[in-house]
Amino acid sequence: MTTFTFDPHWFTTLEAPFMLKAILAGALIAIAAGTMGYFTIARNSTFAAHALAHIGLPGATGAVLLGLPVSAGMGLFALAGALVIAALGKKASQREIATGTVLAFATGLGLFFARLSSSASQQMQAILFGSILTVSTGQLVTFIIFDLVLILALCLVYRPLLFSSVDEQVAQAKGVPIAAMNVLYMTLMAGVITIAVPAVGTLLIFALIVTPAATANILTASPLKAMGISSLICLIAIWAGLVLSTMFPAPPSFIIVTISTLIWALTKFGHYLSTFTNKAS
Repeated sequence: MTTFTFDPHWFTTLEAPFMLKAILAGALIAIAAGTMGYFTIARNSTFAAHALAHIGLPGATGAVLLGLPVSAGMGLFALAGALVIAALGKKASQREIATGTVLAFATGLGLFFARLSSSASQQMQAILFGSILTVSTGQLVTFIIFDLVLILALCLVYRPLLFSSVDEQVAQAKGVPIAAMNVLYMTLMAGVITIAVPAVGTLLIFALIVTPAATANILTASPLKAMGISSLICLIAIWAGLVLSTMFPAPPSFIIVTISTLIWALTKFGHYLSTFTNKAS
Protein backbone atom coordinates (compact mmCIF):
# COMPACT_ATOMS: atom_id res chain seq x y z
CA MET A 1 0.00 0.00 0.00
CA THR A 2 1.40 3.40 -1.02
CA THR A 3 1.67 6.08 1.69
CA PHE A 4 2.15 9.79 1.09
CA THR A 5 4.73 10.98 3.60
CA PHE A 6 6.42 14.36 3.75
CA ASP A 7 9.90 14.42 2.20
CA PRO A 8 12.19 16.70 4.29
CA HIS A 9 14.65 16.93 1.38
CA TRP A 10 12.07 18.17 -1.12
CA PHE A 11 13.82 21.51 -1.74
CA THR A 12 17.03 19.73 -2.74
CA THR A 13 15.02 17.65 -5.21
CA LEU A 14 13.60 20.83 -6.74
CA GLU A 15 17.14 21.92 -7.59
CA ALA A 16 17.89 18.70 -9.48
CA PRO A 17 18.46 19.10 -13.25
CA PHE A 18 15.47 16.92 -14.18
CA MET A 19 13.19 19.05 -11.99
CA LEU A 20 14.47 22.31 -13.49
CA LYS A 21 13.70 20.90 -16.95
CA ALA A 22 10.20 19.98 -15.77
CA ILE A 23 9.66 23.51 -14.41
CA LEU A 24 10.73 25.08 -17.71
CA ALA A 25 8.62 22.60 -19.66
CA GLY A 26 5.65 23.53 -17.47
CA ALA A 27 6.00 27.20 -18.40
CA LEU A 28 6.22 26.41 -22.12
CA ILE A 29 3.26 24.04 -21.95
CA ALA A 30 1.19 26.60 -20.03
CA ILE A 31 1.68 29.25 -22.72
CA ALA A 32 0.52 26.93 -25.50
CA ALA A 33 -2.29 25.15 -23.65
CA GLY A 34 -3.68 28.30 -22.05
CA THR A 35 -3.73 30.24 -25.30
CA MET A 36 -5.30 27.56 -27.48
CA GLY A 37 -7.64 26.54 -24.69
CA TYR A 38 -9.55 29.79 -25.19
CA PHE A 39 -10.14 29.02 -28.87
CA THR A 40 -11.18 25.48 -27.96
CA ILE A 41 -13.91 26.81 -25.67
CA ALA A 42 -14.97 29.53 -28.13
CA ARG A 43 -15.27 26.99 -30.97
CA ASN A 44 -17.09 24.41 -28.83
CA SER A 45 -14.33 21.97 -29.77
CA THR A 46 -13.62 20.39 -26.39
CA PHE A 47 -14.41 16.94 -27.77
CA ALA A 48 -11.97 17.48 -30.64
CA ALA A 49 -9.22 18.55 -28.22
CA HIS A 50 -9.77 15.47 -26.09
CA ALA A 51 -9.97 13.24 -29.16
CA LEU A 52 -6.71 14.53 -30.68
CA ALA A 53 -4.82 13.32 -27.61
CA HIS A 54 -6.17 9.81 -28.13
CA ILE A 55 -5.62 10.00 -31.89
CA GLY A 56 -1.94 10.57 -31.11
CA LEU A 57 -1.88 7.31 -29.11
CA PRO A 58 -1.16 4.97 -32.05
CA GLY A 59 1.57 7.34 -33.18
CA ALA A 60 3.21 7.13 -29.77
CA THR A 61 2.96 3.35 -29.46
CA GLY A 62 3.95 2.91 -33.10
CA ALA A 63 7.02 5.09 -32.55
CA VAL A 64 8.10 2.90 -29.62
CA LEU A 65 7.56 -0.14 -31.82
CA LEU A 66 9.89 1.31 -34.47
CA GLY A 67 12.42 2.71 -31.99
CA LEU A 68 11.54 6.34 -32.79
CA PRO A 69 10.88 9.26 -30.38
CA VAL A 70 7.43 9.02 -28.80
CA SER A 71 6.71 12.73 -29.26
CA ALA A 72 7.50 12.52 -32.98
CA GLY A 73 5.06 9.66 -33.52
CA MET A 74 2.37 11.31 -31.44
CA GLY A 75 2.78 14.63 -33.19
CA LEU A 76 2.60 13.03 -36.63
CA PHE A 77 -0.59 11.10 -35.87
CA ALA A 78 -2.21 14.02 -34.04
CA LEU A 79 -1.50 16.27 -37.02
CA ALA A 80 -2.80 13.69 -39.49
CA GLY A 81 -5.94 13.21 -37.40
CA ALA A 82 -6.44 16.96 -37.13
CA LEU A 83 -6.23 17.40 -40.89
CA VAL A 84 -8.61 14.51 -41.53
CA ILE A 85 -11.15 15.91 -39.06
CA ALA A 86 -10.83 19.39 -40.54
CA ALA A 87 -11.31 18.02 -44.06
CA LEU A 88 -14.27 15.76 -43.25
CA GLY A 89 -16.01 18.07 -40.80
CA LYS A 90 -16.39 21.44 -42.46
CA LYS A 91 -19.41 22.23 -40.28
CA ALA A 92 -19.62 21.91 -36.49
CA SER A 93 -22.13 19.03 -36.65
CA GLN A 94 -20.00 17.19 -39.22
CA ARG A 95 -16.84 17.66 -37.12
CA GLU A 96 -18.41 15.79 -34.20
CA ILE A 97 -19.11 12.76 -36.41
CA ALA A 98 -15.69 12.91 -38.08
CA THR A 99 -13.94 13.28 -34.72
CA GLY A 100 -15.73 10.30 -33.21
CA THR A 101 -14.99 8.10 -36.21
CA VAL A 102 -11.29 8.96 -36.36
CA LEU A 103 -11.01 8.64 -32.57
CA ALA A 104 -12.45 5.12 -32.52
CA PHE A 105 -10.12 3.92 -35.27
CA ALA A 106 -7.04 5.56 -33.71
CA THR A 107 -7.72 4.13 -30.25
CA GLY A 108 -8.05 0.63 -31.63
CA LEU A 109 -4.87 1.05 -33.67
CA GLY A 110 -2.98 2.32 -30.62
CA LEU A 111 -3.97 -0.71 -28.56
CA PHE A 112 -3.02 -2.99 -31.45
CA PHE A 113 0.47 -1.46 -31.66
CA ALA A 114 0.85 -1.77 -27.90
CA ARG A 115 0.11 -5.51 -28.07
CA LEU A 116 2.80 -5.99 -30.72
CA SER A 117 5.60 -4.76 -28.48
CA SER A 118 6.30 -5.26 -24.79
CA SER A 119 8.21 -1.95 -24.70
CA ALA A 120 5.20 -0.15 -26.18
CA SER A 121 2.99 -1.70 -23.51
CA GLN A 122 5.39 -0.47 -20.81
CA GLN A 123 5.26 3.05 -22.28
CA MET A 124 1.45 3.11 -22.20
CA GLN A 125 1.23 4.37 -18.62
CA ALA A 126 3.51 7.33 -19.34
CA ILE A 127 1.55 8.11 -22.51
CA LEU A 128 -1.83 7.86 -20.81
CA PHE A 129 -0.96 9.65 -17.56
CA GLY A 130 2.05 11.81 -18.42
CA SER A 131 5.69 11.88 -17.32
CA ILE A 132 6.80 15.50 -17.10
CA LEU A 133 9.76 14.60 -14.87
CA THR A 134 11.40 12.78 -17.78
CA VAL A 135 11.26 15.67 -20.28
CA SER A 136 14.51 15.80 -22.25
CA THR A 137 16.54 18.75 -23.50
CA GLY A 138 15.48 17.90 -27.04
CA GLN A 139 11.81 18.09 -26.04
CA LEU A 140 12.39 21.47 -24.41
CA VAL A 141 13.86 22.80 -27.65
CA THR A 142 10.80 21.47 -29.51
CA PHE A 143 8.49 23.16 -26.99
CA ILE A 144 10.27 26.49 -27.43
CA ILE A 145 10.09 26.29 -31.22
CA PHE A 146 6.40 25.38 -31.13
CA ASP A 147 5.55 28.25 -28.76
CA LEU A 148 7.33 30.70 -31.08
CA VAL A 149 5.46 29.31 -34.10
CA LEU A 150 2.17 29.49 -32.20
CA ILE A 151 2.70 33.12 -31.17
CA LEU A 152 3.73 34.08 -34.71
CA ALA A 153 0.70 32.33 -36.22
CA LEU A 154 -1.69 34.04 -33.81
CA CYS A 155 -0.11 37.42 -34.51
CA LEU A 156 -0.78 36.89 -38.22
CA VAL A 157 -4.31 35.46 -38.11
CA TYR A 158 -5.63 36.44 -34.67
CA ARG A 159 -8.65 38.42 -35.86
CA PRO A 160 -10.00 35.99 -38.49
CA LEU A 161 -9.34 33.00 -36.21
CA LEU A 162 -11.12 34.69 -33.32
CA PHE A 163 -14.00 35.83 -35.54
CA SER A 164 -14.50 32.34 -36.97
CA SER A 165 -14.34 30.86 -33.47
CA VAL A 166 -16.90 33.19 -31.90
CA ASP A 167 -19.45 33.28 -34.76
CA GLU A 168 -18.66 31.02 -37.70
CA GLN A 169 -21.73 31.93 -39.79
CA VAL A 170 -21.25 35.69 -39.54
CA ALA A 171 -17.52 35.31 -40.17
CA GLN A 172 -18.24 33.32 -43.32
CA ALA A 173 -20.68 35.99 -44.49
CA LYS A 174 -17.94 38.59 -43.97
CA GLY A 175 -15.55 36.65 -46.17
CA VAL A 176 -13.40 34.94 -43.54
CA PRO A 177 -11.92 31.71 -44.98
CA ILE A 178 -13.61 29.34 -42.54
CA ALA A 179 -12.10 26.15 -43.97
CA ALA A 180 -8.57 27.56 -43.72
CA MET A 181 -9.20 28.72 -40.13
CA ASN A 182 -10.50 25.25 -39.21
CA VAL A 183 -7.39 23.61 -40.63
CA LEU A 184 -5.13 26.11 -38.87
CA TYR A 185 -6.90 25.65 -35.54
CA MET A 186 -6.77 21.85 -35.74
CA THR A 187 -3.10 21.95 -36.76
CA LEU A 188 -2.15 24.18 -33.85
CA MET A 189 -4.20 22.02 -31.48
CA ALA A 190 -2.31 18.94 -32.65
CA GLY A 191 0.92 20.69 -31.68
CA VAL A 192 -0.45 21.75 -28.29
CA ILE A 193 -1.62 18.21 -27.58
CA THR A 194 1.80 16.84 -28.46
CA ILE A 195 3.64 19.10 -26.02
CA ALA A 196 0.99 18.90 -23.27
CA VAL A 197 0.85 15.11 -23.11
CA PRO A 198 4.20 14.79 -21.25
CA ALA A 199 2.67 16.78 -18.39
CA VAL A 200 -0.67 15.04 -17.86
CA GLY A 201 -0.97 12.31 -20.48
CA THR A 202 -3.65 11.68 -23.06
CA LEU A 203 -6.35 10.79 -20.53
CA LEU A 204 -6.06 13.98 -18.47
CA ILE A 205 -5.43 16.53 -21.22
CA PHE A 206 -8.63 18.43 -20.31
CA ALA A 207 -6.90 19.65 -17.15
CA LEU A 208 -4.53 21.87 -19.14
CA ILE A 209 -6.45 22.80 -22.27
CA VAL A 210 -10.12 23.01 -21.36
CA THR A 211 -10.45 23.50 -17.58
CA PRO A 212 -8.18 26.59 -17.22
CA ALA A 213 -9.80 28.22 -20.27
CA ALA A 214 -13.27 27.52 -18.87
CA THR A 215 -12.18 29.14 -15.60
CA ALA A 216 -10.79 32.17 -17.42
CA ASN A 217 -14.06 32.65 -19.34
CA ILE A 218 -15.88 32.91 -16.02
CA LEU A 219 -13.54 35.67 -14.87
CA THR A 220 -13.42 37.82 -18.01
CA ALA A 221 -15.11 38.33 -21.39
CA SER A 222 -11.96 39.72 -23.01
CA PRO A 223 -10.29 37.14 -25.31
CA LEU A 224 -6.75 38.34 -24.66
CA LYS A 225 -7.28 38.54 -20.90
CA ALA A 226 -8.88 35.09 -20.95
CA MET A 227 -5.85 33.65 -22.76
CA GLY A 228 -3.52 35.24 -20.23
CA ILE A 229 -5.53 34.05 -17.23
CA SER A 230 -5.86 30.57 -18.71
CA SER A 231 -2.10 30.33 -19.23
CA LEU A 232 -1.51 31.57 -15.68
CA ILE A 233 -3.84 28.93 -14.25
CA CYS A 234 -2.03 26.26 -16.27
CA LEU A 235 1.28 27.51 -14.93
CA ILE A 236 0.06 27.54 -11.33
CA ALA A 237 -1.37 24.02 -11.65
CA ILE A 238 1.81 22.59 -13.20
CA TRP A 239 4.32 24.30 -10.92
CA ALA A 240 2.29 23.69 -7.77
CA GLY A 241 1.81 20.08 -8.88
CA LEU A 242 5.56 19.65 -9.28
CA VAL A 243 6.30 21.16 -5.86
CA LEU A 244 3.62 19.17 -4.03
CA SER A 245 4.58 15.92 -5.76
CA THR A 246 8.11 16.53 -4.50
CA MET A 247 7.04 17.34 -0.94
CA PHE A 248 4.61 14.44 -0.74
CA PRO A 249 5.75 11.82 -3.28
CA ALA A 250 2.83 11.38 -5.67
CA PRO A 251 2.27 11.36 -9.44
CA PRO A 252 2.60 15.00 -10.65
CA SER A 253 -0.16 14.54 -13.24
CA PHE A 254 -2.72 13.66 -10.57
CA ILE A 255 -1.89 16.74 -8.50
CA ILE A 256 -1.83 19.00 -11.58
CA VAL A 257 -5.31 17.82 -12.57
CA THR A 258 -6.59 18.20 -9.00
CA ILE A 259 -5.33 21.77 -8.68
CA SER A 260 -6.72 22.78 -12.07
CA THR A 261 -10.11 21.29 -11.21
CA LEU A 262 -10.20 22.89 -7.76
CA ILE A 263 -9.46 26.34 -9.22
CA TRP A 264 -12.32 25.86 -11.71
CA ALA A 265 -14.72 24.60 -9.01
CA LEU A 266 -13.94 27.48 -6.63
CA THR A 267 -14.28 30.03 -9.43
CA LYS A 268 -17.56 28.50 -10.55
CA PHE A 269 -18.89 28.50 -6.99
CA GLY A 270 -17.81 32.11 -6.50
CA HIS A 271 -19.56 33.10 -9.72
CA TYR A 272 -22.79 31.36 -8.71
CA LEU A 273 -22.62 32.92 -5.26
CA SER A 274 -22.05 36.39 -6.73
CA THR A 275 -24.94 35.95 -9.18
CA PHE A 276 -27.27 34.71 -6.44
CA THR A 277 -26.30 37.61 -4.14
CA ASN A 278 -26.91 40.18 -6.88
CA LYS A 279 -30.34 38.71 -7.68
CA ALA A 280 -31.25 38.61 -4.00
CA SER A 281 -30.34 42.27 -3.55
